[in-house]
Amino acid sequence: MSWQPAEPPDVEPRGCPALELVLAPRERDLGGFSVRRALPAPQRHMVGPFIFWDQMGPARFAPGRGIDVRPHPHIGLATVTYLFEGEILHRDSLGTVQPIRPGAVNWMTAGRGIVHSERTPPAARAAGPALSGIQAWVALPREHEETAPAFSHHAAEALPVLDDAGARVRVIAGTFAGARSPVPVRWETLYVDVQLRPGGRFALPSEHAERALYVAEGRVVIAGDDAPAGRMLVFRPGDTIVIAAPADTAARVLCLGGAPMDGPRHVWWNFVSSSRERLDAAAADWEAGRFPAVPGETERIPLPAR
Repeated sequence: MSWQPAEPPDVEPRGCPALELVLAPRERDLGGFSVRRALPAPQRHMVGPFIFWDQMGPARFAPGRGIDVRPHPHIGLATVTYLFEGEILHRDSLGTVQPIRPGAVNWMTAGRGIVHSERTPPAARAAGPALSGIQAWVALPREHEETAPAFSHHAAEALPVLDDAGARVRVIAGTFAGARSPVPVRWETLYVDVQLRPGGRFALPSEHAERALYVAEGRVVIAGDDAPAGRMLVFRPGDTIVIAAPADTAARVLCLGGAPMDGPRHVWWNFVSSSRERLDAAAADWEAGRFPAVPGETERIPLPAR
């Protein structure tokens, strides 16, 4: 999706010694549905390679309506789309046309430059579609910032699932507890979807140096601290974190992180780079029409004022 600057998230102190920050994302209306944006934040720019984090919805559209994110460009990052409910049709300048449904992953590597659109498919609009999920960006390591753009789709059935009495864990990208996702990451990455049953518990190990937890549904308890839906908790390295759902309530959390990135990144609009000058060049290229077009699309999002 296209990024616009948001107000900085609130930060709430907590008592758990392993907890470094709690970010309360700002809610934004994107024309018929809302997003909660946690990253980037002034207090925490990145967690591992993750530099952007939006929770989309949950939303229910009127019959015939849906999302229409017009073609827009990216550089220096990979977009990661993961849905809980609904369907989005992805089109890009490589010629990709790929619907995504709950539990699957769309991973688009922008590299030196790509353009894409995201829309509710026509067939899904008739009954009044629902939409809920996570849109994230991961920064590419410096040696791959200008790589050739690419796209990969991974069905829900292709992703590893770990299941026990208390939690069901899908490994979206990277590694977790010995399981590895087939998604082609270029940096050490942690990204898992954890569905906790009422009273269930889940241990987030210390295998990744940078870790955060986003509460997407319900609420969880960590070392006596209560975390409601719509909060991102950032943890210090080195401790195993035990997350529990209340006895009467299920919960859904996303764990994200990985190795610290290889240097700072600059973000402006839909562009990420280790070089401010590269952002300027990408902006000039979009304004001058030098990015490739998305086949079948005639619209585009104009460059915003800087």
